[in-house]
Order: sequence, then C-alpha cells, then structure tokens
Amino acid sequence: MNRKTLVLPALAGMLAPVLVACGSTEGGSGGGDAIVVGTTDQFIATEDAPAPLDPAYAYDTGAWNVLRQTVQTLMHAPRGGGEPVPDAAQSCSFTDNASESYRCKLRDGLTFADGADVTAEDVKFSIQRVLDIDTDNGTAALLNNIDTIETNGDDEVVFHLATPDATFPFKLSTPAAAIISKKNYEAKKLREGFQVDGSGPYTMKTETEGDKITKVVFSKNDSYKGDIKLHNDKVELRLFPDAEAMGKALEAGDIDVMTREMAPDQIKEMTDSPKEGIELTEMPGLSIRYLAFNTNDPSVKDKAVRQAMAAVVDRGQIAGQVYGATAEPLYSLIPKSIGAHTNSFYNKYGEPSRANASEILDEAGIKTPVKLKLHYTTDHYGDGTAKEFEVLRDQLNGSKLFSVTIEGTEWSKFRPAQKRGDYPVYGLGWFPDFPDPDNYIAPFLDKGNFLNSPYVSTVARGLIPQSRREADRTAASTAFNKIQDIVADDVPVLPLWQGKQYVAARTGVTGVESLLNASSDMQLWELGRGSGS
Repeated sequence: MNRKTLVLPALAGMLAPVLVACGSTEGGSGGGDAIVVGTTDQFIATEDAPAPLDPAYAYDTGAWNVLRQTVQTLMHAPRGGGEPVPDAAQSCSFTDNASESYRCKLRDGLTFADGADVTAEDVKFSIQRVLDIDTDNGTAALLNNIDTIETNGDDEVVFHLATPDATFPFKLSTPAAAIISKKNYEAKKLREGFQVDGSGPYTMKTETEGDKITKVVFSKNDSYKGDIKLHNDKVELRLFPDAEAMGKALEAGDIDVMTREMAPDQIKEMTDSPKEGIELTEMPGLSIRYLAFNTNDPSVKDKAVRQAMAAVVDRGQIAGQVYGATAEPLYSLIPKSIGAHTNSFYNKYGEPSRANASEILDEAGIKTPVKLKLHYTTDHYGDGTAKEFEVLRDQLNGSKLFSVTIEGTEWSKFRPAQKRGDYPVYGLGWFPDFPDPDNYIAPFLDKGNFLNSPYVSTVARGLIPQSRREADRTAASTAFNKIQDIVADDVPVLPLWQGKQYVAARTGVTGVESLLNASSDMQLWELGRGSGS
C-alpha cells in the first residue's frame, strides 16, 4: 500500500480547506465496470424514523451522501470547495444589497429522471414542504429564515428572507433544499421507506434485509442536466457492520474504496504497514465530536456541573490515546481550520485541573461526587467511540468529583431518545452542512436546532442573525467570537476533538482525491478506473 496525504488549498475568507465523508459504487475490483465503495453507515427504517431518506427528514452525513447522488439542488458545492455554483439553476443571485431577496433561474430542459419537467413550482413545493413538515430532526431549521417563495413563470423562483442571510446560497446547496416531484412526495407527509426520486446525476435502487439497507446501486441518470461531470456509469454503496469487515472486503478485492468510518487502529496499521495494491489518502477534517447536555435534566441543570466537567476533561488524552494522529483537541464548537475559531474553552478553563473543577462545584454548593450517566451511539461514528467514552468515564471518576457510568445504544434508537430528552449527557459528532462558522453555531443554539436542546441564550440567538448580515464573512468574526465565549461559559455543549478523514482505495481507482469536497460531501461521480489512483 502507498500512503498519500492530500492538502487542499485554503478557501477564501472564513471558509476552510478540507474534508471527509463516505463513498459508494457497484461490482468489486473483479466484478464488472461498477465501482464499489464500502461504508459503515446504517440506514434503518423504524417507528421513530420511518423515512430516513426523505429530504424533509434526513439530517445526517450518511443519508445526505445518498441524497446528493440522486436529488438536485439549485446550487451545489464545486469540486474544489468555495462559493456554491449553479446546478439545477442556470443562475442565482441576491437582488438587493441587504441579502434578503434571492432569485434563481432554472436551466432549460430540466427534467426529473422519469422525464417529467422540473419547474419553479416544483422548487417551491419542495422547499415549502420541508418547512411545513418541520420534523424534530432539525432539517427545517436550515431554511426557516425563508419568509415567502415566489415563482415567475416555469423557470424563475424568488426567495424572500425574513432577515438578511449571506449564507443562504450555501443552504440552497444542501439536500434540505432538494428538488422533488409532487407525484412521488406528499406535501404534508414524509415518504416512508428508502426510495429516492429526483433529477440528480444518478438514479438509485436499494437492496434491503427487513428494515435495513444492505446495498445502494447508483446508475447514471441520462436525463441529468447540471454542473456535474460523471466519470462512471454505475456506483455501488455497500454497507458493513463495522470497519474490520469493511477492511477485509477491501483487501479481498470485494470493494474498491472504503472511507467512513475507518477505525483508528486500522488507519495506523495501514500507515505503518502498507499493503501492496492499496493506497491510503489523508484529508484535512472539519468534523468535530462533543458532549451535549439536556440542560433541563436535574443532574446537569446547574451549569457549574457542566463547567466542572469542562475543567477536568483531558482532550489531549482522548485524542492521543483513542485516535492517535487522526484527531486533535478542540476548544470550541468552531474547528481550528475555520477562520472565526477561538480557543474559548481553553481561555476559560486552561489545562485539565481537578482543583479548578472542585472550586467551581464548591462555590455552587454542589455535593460530590456528582452522579451522571453518559450516553453514546455504538454504530454511527466508528469503532473508537466506545473506547473514547471509557476514557471520559475514567477521567471524570478519577477526579473523585464525579461518579460516572456509560451506556452505548445503536443509532436507530439513540437519536430518537436523544431528541426526546431522555439523556442528560450524550456524545455526538458534527459534519458541516457547509464550511462557514454559522453552521457550527446555529444548528446547536438557534431555534429549532439539530439537538432539540432546551438551552436558550437570547444573546447568542441575537448575534446569529447579526452575523448573517455580513456578506464579507470575515466581518462576522466579532459576533462568532462572542458566541463561542458564551458557549464556554454556559457549556450547553462541550467540544472534545476534531478529526481528519481517510479514504483507502485499490490501485486503479481514479478520482479518490476528489471524492470528498470542502463540506464533507461525497462526490461519487468523481470516481473512475484507470492505470493509477
């Protein structure tokens, strides 16, 4: 195996280089023309989440990386990162200086994969549907600044925003703004199951066992008209129960590419002991991991408990002991590679200190040890998660200030329970919807947020719309710096680490370096076959 490190150029302003994600394709190295990509992402239809791939509900990296191949958005993130460019649209732009009115004109001859025309009314229907359904998954929050949607003829749509928002073009490039047809999707009801229909670069078919997807086959959509150039005709996304099984499939030649989530030990082994015919590509990361709190739960309602945890947790030990060179400590919700980042947690709490944590609890009159249960998901972020929570538990218990137990739950049960508020403390990861500091703040603190958190900071919620007024995103730093300091003081979330991302591929697969763009989007259309990778 050969190891290559991919370093992408920095994006302008506050946007960062990068990133991460997963892949897919059909037929293994020895099986036909399709490219096969392995993933440990799981897609399960449950009573709590019967429509995991509906654009009005889906709000996780795995589901979005299926949707991006099959549905089309007005804008999309370009290959090398940076400002979104038109895809279903021929052109889009703000029509005022205040960033409150955004107009898009559709491409000529745009159709869904079944041949039906895509019109401005379809765009309006699709986005209004997300807002009307407004699931508890947080998807609608990306678009909830839309006041009204207006259509002019069949090919023009205008979005009137409630408040100025310079990040709106980025939001229109996410699957939350996917264009779908009234024929296949009801206006006020989620589409249950796993079928997705759109006008994107691929059509898709799934193979299932019970309520779970085992394979997704993406086939080139000959009706697609947009900005994307396909380098293959068919891609298969094959799902594995864990990274070990996925790695064995790569070595055996059953799959061509694997990425999320490779295990830390697996990456180390592939780096230290290269295997012939396999190359590992390292990519900078914008993904973060954090603890979050149900601030209404009696055990963590007093912020002194949360502050004491922030004072005693050793991020360096977690990163080094569990993830090695694939992670680094994080002291803010906004990662280092985004321009607005400040080390707010380090500035407030410094190095891990039992003495500081004890003083915080004593001043608040809180008896120790504080009893807590920490919850994590066993099958969503990779094999290192359980070990990470064991280290966290041991750190907190080692201080004698806490009495902590941990519990792991599969994602299909974990996420609904977390949204209901069943967990006082829980671990999650975040992969950005778009590479702007707004997307590390609003999904956690704004109304209708991804966490469904009871925590409210009126100051932070006032600063978020203020930051969006700045078309020059570097000018928004002042607002974001204040928000990061608020988070460090109130600790509704506790940032732990930010990670790199890796793709392993068999020799002969091309386009691996472009598989993931600056927003963690999987771009399966970049993969092909050639004499080298």
